Amino acid sequence: MTPSQKAAALRDDLADCEGVLVAFSGGVDSAVVAALVHEALGDRAVACTARSETLPAAELDDARAVADEIGIRHEVVAFSELDNPDFVDNDGDRCYHCRTMRLGKMYEAARELGIETVCDGTNASDPGEGHRPGLRAVEELSVRSPLLDHDITKAEVRAIAEDRGLSVADKPAMACLSSRIPTGLDVTETKLTRIEKAERLLRTWGFEQFRVRDHDGLARIEVDPDELAAALDPEFARAAREHLTDLGFDHVTLDLHGYRTGSVSPAADDESEAEAVFDQQYPSN
Repeated sequence: MTPSQKAAALRDDLADCEGVLVAFSGGVDSAVVAALVHEALGDRAVACTARSETLPAAELDDARAVADEIGIRHEVVAFSELDNPDFVDNDGDRCYHCRTMRLGKMYEAARELGIETVCDGTNASDPGEGHRPGLRAVEELSVRSPLLDHDITKAEVRAIAEDRGLSVADKPAMACLSSRIPTGLDVTETKLTRIEKAERLLRTWGFEQFRVRDHDGLARIEVDPDELAAALDPEFARAAREHLTDLGFDHVTLDLHGYRTGSVSPAADDESEAEAVFDQQYPSN
Protein backbone atom coordinates (compact mmCIF):
# COMPACT_ATOMS: atom_id res chain seq x y z
CA MET A 1 0.00 0.00 0.00
CA THR A 2 1.10 3.55 -0.65
CA PRO A 3 1.36 6.07 2.21
CA SER A 4 -1.80 7.73 0.88
CA GLN A 5 -3.69 4.43 0.94
CA LYS A 6 -2.50 3.67 4.46
CA ALA A 7 -3.58 7.13 5.60
CA ALA A 8 -7.05 6.57 4.13
CA ALA A 9 -7.31 3.19 5.87
CA LEU A 10 -6.27 4.75 9.19
CA ARG A 11 -8.83 7.52 8.81
CA ASP A 12 -11.58 5.05 7.97
CA ASP A 13 -10.62 2.85 10.91
CA LEU A 14 -11.16 5.70 13.36
CA ALA A 15 -14.29 7.07 11.74
CA ASP A 16 -16.53 4.84 13.88
CA CYS A 17 -15.18 6.23 17.16
CA GLU A 18 -17.49 8.52 19.09
CA GLY A 19 -14.54 10.73 19.88
CA VAL A 20 -10.73 10.58 19.96
CA LEU A 21 -8.16 12.49 21.99
CA VAL A 22 -4.72 12.60 20.40
CA ALA A 23 -1.67 12.93 22.64
CA PHE A 24 -0.16 15.85 20.76
CA SER A 25 3.29 17.46 20.78
CA GLY A 26 3.04 19.15 17.40
CA GLY A 27 5.80 16.88 16.09
CA VAL A 28 5.24 15.20 12.74
CA ASP A 29 3.94 11.88 14.14
CA SER A 30 1.26 13.31 16.40
CA ALA A 31 0.42 15.99 13.83
CA VAL A 32 -0.35 13.37 11.17
CA VAL A 33 -2.50 11.39 13.59
CA ALA A 34 -4.34 14.56 14.61
CA ALA A 35 -4.90 15.58 10.99
CA LEU A 36 -6.29 12.17 10.03
CA VAL A 37 -8.47 11.94 13.13
CA HIS A 38 -9.80 15.43 12.45
CA GLU A 39 -10.58 14.45 8.86
CA ALA A 40 -12.49 11.42 10.17
CA LEU A 41 -14.31 12.95 13.14
CA GLY A 42 -14.33 16.73 12.80
CA ASP A 43 -15.41 18.34 16.09
CA ARG A 44 -15.23 14.99 17.87
CA ALA A 45 -11.43 15.05 17.57
CA VAL A 46 -9.27 16.74 20.20
CA ALA A 47 -5.50 17.28 20.32
CA CYS A 48 -4.07 17.47 23.84
CA THR A 49 -0.61 18.66 24.84
CA ALA A 50 0.88 18.02 28.27
CA ARG A 51 2.87 20.98 29.59
CA SER A 52 5.69 20.28 32.05
CA GLU A 53 9.23 21.40 32.89
CA THR A 54 10.65 19.06 30.23
CA LEU A 55 8.70 20.71 27.38
CA PRO A 56 10.40 23.79 25.92
CA ALA A 57 8.07 26.78 25.84
CA ALA A 58 8.78 27.22 22.13
CA GLU A 59 7.53 23.69 21.46
CA LEU A 60 4.25 24.42 23.22
CA ASP A 61 3.85 27.50 21.03
CA ASP A 62 4.58 25.35 17.97
CA ALA A 63 2.02 22.74 19.09
CA ARG A 64 -0.64 25.44 19.34
CA ALA A 65 0.24 26.71 15.88
CA VAL A 66 0.15 23.24 14.30
CA ALA A 67 -3.20 22.43 15.93
CA ASP A 68 -4.57 25.69 14.52
CA GLU A 69 -3.13 24.79 11.12
CA ILE A 70 -4.93 21.42 11.22
CA GLY A 71 -8.11 23.01 12.54
CA ILE A 72 -8.43 20.60 15.44
CA ARG A 73 -9.55 21.60 18.94
CA HIS A 74 -6.49 21.92 21.19
CA GLU A 75 -6.36 21.40 24.94
CA VAL A 76 -3.37 21.84 27.26
CA VAL A 77 -2.97 19.99 30.56
CA ALA A 78 -0.22 20.54 33.10
CA PHE A 79 1.77 18.18 35.30
CA SER A 80 5.30 17.80 36.65
CA GLU A 81 7.53 14.77 36.10
CA LEU A 82 9.64 16.16 38.94
CA ASP A 83 6.91 15.02 41.36
CA ASN A 84 7.96 11.45 40.63
CA PRO A 85 11.18 10.41 42.45
CA ASP A 86 11.74 7.60 39.96
CA PHE A 87 11.83 10.12 37.12
CA VAL A 88 14.15 12.46 39.04
CA ASP A 89 16.55 9.57 39.71
CA ASN A 90 16.97 9.31 35.91
CA ASP A 91 17.51 5.59 35.63
CA GLY A 92 17.23 3.52 32.46
CA ASP A 93 13.44 3.64 32.67
CA ARG A 94 13.09 7.42 32.80
CA CYS A 95 10.96 7.46 29.64
CA TYR A 96 8.64 4.83 31.11
CA HIS A 97 7.99 6.94 34.21
CA CYS A 98 7.51 10.09 32.12
CA ARG A 99 5.20 8.51 29.61
CA THR A 100 3.09 6.80 32.26
CA MET A 101 2.46 10.16 33.93
CA ARG A 102 1.93 12.00 30.65
CA LEU A 103 -0.52 9.50 29.24
CA GLY A 104 -2.30 9.36 32.58
CA LYS A 105 -3.00 13.09 32.18
CA MET A 106 -4.28 12.40 28.68
CA TYR A 107 -6.80 9.90 30.02
CA GLU A 108 -7.90 12.36 32.70
CA ALA A 109 -8.51 15.00 30.04
CA ALA A 110 -10.35 12.49 27.85
CA ARG A 111 -12.66 11.47 30.70
CA GLU A 112 -13.50 15.11 31.42
CA LEU A 113 -14.43 15.53 27.75
CA GLY A 114 -16.44 12.32 27.64
CA ILE A 115 -13.97 10.66 25.23
CA GLU A 116 -13.03 7.00 25.56
CA THR A 117 -10.31 6.63 22.92
CA VAL A 118 -6.79 8.02 23.37
CA CYS A 119 -4.28 7.78 20.50
CA ASP A 120 -0.58 8.50 20.29
CA GLY A 121 1.88 8.82 17.42
CA THR A 122 3.93 5.64 17.77
CA ASN A 123 4.85 4.69 14.21
CA ALA A 124 5.94 1.40 12.65
CA SER A 125 9.63 2.37 12.80
CA ASP A 126 9.63 2.85 16.58
CA PRO A 127 9.47 -0.70 18.00
CA GLY A 128 12.57 -1.78 16.09
CA GLU A 129 14.84 0.85 17.66
CA GLY A 130 15.93 -1.22 20.69
CA HIS A 131 15.12 -0.74 24.37
CA ARG A 132 11.98 1.40 24.43
CA PRO A 133 10.48 1.52 27.94
CA GLY A 134 8.04 4.23 26.87
CA LEU A 135 6.30 1.76 24.57
CA ARG A 136 5.66 -0.43 27.61
CA ALA A 137 3.65 2.42 29.12
CA VAL A 138 1.60 2.71 25.91
CA GLU A 139 0.77 -0.99 26.07
CA GLU A 140 -0.04 -0.98 29.78
CA LEU A 141 -2.43 1.96 29.42
CA SER A 142 -4.10 0.55 26.27
CA VAL A 143 -3.37 3.64 24.20
CA ARG A 144 -4.17 3.19 20.51
CA SER A 145 -1.28 3.73 18.10
CA PRO A 146 -2.94 4.02 14.67
CA LEU A 147 0.30 4.65 12.76
CA LEU A 148 1.73 1.43 14.18
CA ASP A 149 -1.53 -0.45 13.64
CA HIS A 150 -1.47 0.47 9.95
CA ASP A 151 2.26 -0.20 9.51
CA ILE A 152 3.08 3.44 8.71
CA THR A 153 6.82 4.07 9.01
CA LYS A 154 8.52 7.35 9.91
CA ALA A 155 9.34 8.03 6.25
CA GLU A 156 5.71 7.41 5.33
CA VAL A 157 4.54 9.69 8.14
CA ARG A 158 6.58 12.51 6.60
CA ALA A 159 5.19 11.71 3.15
CA ILE A 160 1.62 11.90 4.48
CA ALA A 161 2.41 15.18 6.26
CA GLU A 162 3.88 16.64 3.07
CA ASP A 163 0.87 15.47 1.06
CA ARG A 164 -1.38 17.40 3.45
CA GLY A 165 0.84 20.46 3.42
CA LEU A 166 1.67 20.26 7.11
CA SER A 167 4.42 22.66 8.10
CA VAL A 168 6.07 20.01 10.31
CA ALA A 169 6.62 17.52 7.46
CA ASP A 170 10.39 18.06 7.61
CA LYS A 171 10.68 19.14 11.25
CA PRO A 172 13.78 17.60 12.90
CA ALA A 173 13.18 15.06 15.65
CA MET A 174 12.89 16.58 19.10
CA ALA A 175 13.28 15.08 22.55
CA CYS A 176 12.21 16.27 25.97
CA LEU A 177 14.79 18.33 27.83
CA SER A 178 15.53 15.57 30.36
CA SER A 179 17.19 13.54 27.59
CA ARG A 180 20.09 16.03 27.71
CA ILE A 181 21.01 14.86 31.23
CA PRO A 182 23.18 11.71 31.44
CA THR A 183 21.55 8.64 32.95
CA GLY A 184 22.26 8.45 36.68
CA LEU A 185 22.40 12.23 37.23
CA ASP A 186 19.31 13.69 38.89
CA VAL A 187 16.89 15.65 36.74
CA THR A 188 16.30 19.06 38.34
CA GLU A 189 14.41 22.18 37.38
CA THR A 190 17.66 24.16 37.43
CA LYS A 191 19.23 21.88 34.83
CA LEU A 192 16.14 21.81 32.64
CA THR A 193 15.88 25.60 32.69
CA ARG A 194 19.49 26.26 31.70
CA ILE A 195 19.34 23.59 28.98
CA GLU A 196 16.22 25.17 27.51
CA LYS A 197 17.76 28.65 27.52
CA ALA A 198 21.03 27.39 26.03
CA GLU A 199 19.27 25.59 23.19
CA ARG A 200 17.12 28.64 22.54
CA LEU A 201 20.34 30.58 21.99
CA LEU A 202 21.69 28.01 19.54
CA ARG A 203 18.42 28.13 17.61
CA THR A 204 18.62 31.94 17.55
CA TRP A 205 22.17 31.66 16.22
CA GLY A 206 20.90 29.63 13.27
CA PHE A 207 21.70 26.02 14.21
CA GLU A 208 19.04 23.49 13.21
CA GLN A 209 20.00 20.05 14.63
CA PHE A 210 21.77 20.24 17.97
CA ARG A 211 21.74 19.38 21.66
CA VAL A 212 23.20 20.98 24.77
CA ARG A 213 24.07 18.16 27.19
CA ASP A 214 24.29 18.99 30.89
CA HIS A 215 26.98 16.99 32.69
CA ASP A 216 26.37 18.46 36.15
CA GLY A 217 27.38 21.95 35.11
CA LEU A 218 29.52 21.13 32.08
CA ALA A 219 27.72 22.06 28.87
CA ARG A 220 28.57 19.75 25.96
CA ILE A 221 27.32 21.24 22.70
CA GLU A 222 26.54 18.84 19.86
CA VAL A 223 25.66 20.16 16.40
CA ASP A 224 24.94 18.35 13.17
CA PRO A 225 28.19 17.48 11.33
CA ASP A 226 27.05 19.74 8.47
CA GLU A 227 26.95 22.65 10.92
CA LEU A 228 30.23 21.88 12.69
CA ALA A 229 32.23 24.45 10.73
CA ALA A 230 29.98 27.23 12.03
CA ALA A 231 30.40 25.94 15.60
CA LEU A 232 34.20 26.01 15.23
CA ASP A 233 34.15 29.70 14.39
CA PRO A 234 36.05 31.60 17.13
CA GLU A 235 33.25 34.15 17.41
CA PHE A 236 30.72 31.41 18.11
CA ALA A 237 33.04 29.83 20.66
CA ARG A 238 33.42 33.14 22.47
CA ALA A 239 29.69 33.86 22.44
CA ALA A 240 28.76 30.34 23.52
CA ARG A 241 31.21 30.41 26.42
CA GLU A 242 30.05 33.84 27.54
CA HIS A 243 26.31 33.25 27.31
CA LEU A 244 26.22 29.68 28.64
CA THR A 245 28.32 30.50 31.68
CA ASP A 246 25.90 33.36 32.33
CA LEU A 247 23.13 30.73 32.34
CA GLY A 248 24.86 28.80 35.12
CA PHE A 249 27.15 26.34 33.36
CA ASP A 250 30.64 26.05 34.85
CA HIS A 251 32.32 24.89 31.63
CA VAL A 252 31.34 24.93 27.94
CA THR A 253 32.63 22.38 25.43
CA LEU A 254 32.00 21.44 21.79
CA ASP A 255 31.70 17.73 20.94
CA LEU A 256 33.73 17.13 17.77
CA HIS A 257 31.76 13.95 17.05
CA GLY A 258 28.76 16.18 16.32
CA TYR A 259 25.12 15.55 17.13
CA ARG A 260 24.14 11.93 17.70
CA THR A 261 21.43 10.15 19.65
CA GLY A 262 22.27 8.16 22.76
CA SER A 263 25.43 10.11 23.61
CA VAL A 264 24.60 10.62 27.30
CA SER A 265 23.09 7.23 28.07
CA PRO A 266 24.44 3.70 28.42
CA ALA A 267 21.35 2.68 26.42
CA ALA A 268 22.15 4.00 22.96
CA ASP A 269 18.49 4.46 22.16
CA ASP A 270 17.62 6.53 25.22
CA GLU A 271 17.16 9.76 23.30
CA SER A 272 15.53 7.92 20.44
CA GLU A 273 12.94 6.94 23.00
CA ALA A 274 12.62 10.50 24.24
CA GLU A 275 12.34 11.87 20.70
CA ALA A 276 9.66 9.33 19.87
CA VAL A 277 7.73 10.21 23.01
CA PHE A 278 8.01 13.88 22.10
CA ASP A 279 7.06 13.44 18.47
CA GLN A 280 4.18 11.14 19.35
CA GLN A 281 3.33 13.24 22.38
CA TYR A 282 2.62 11.55 24.45
CA PRO A 283 8.52 11.57 21.46
CA SER A 284 15.51 9.71 19.94
CA ASN A 285 19.33 10.96 22.71
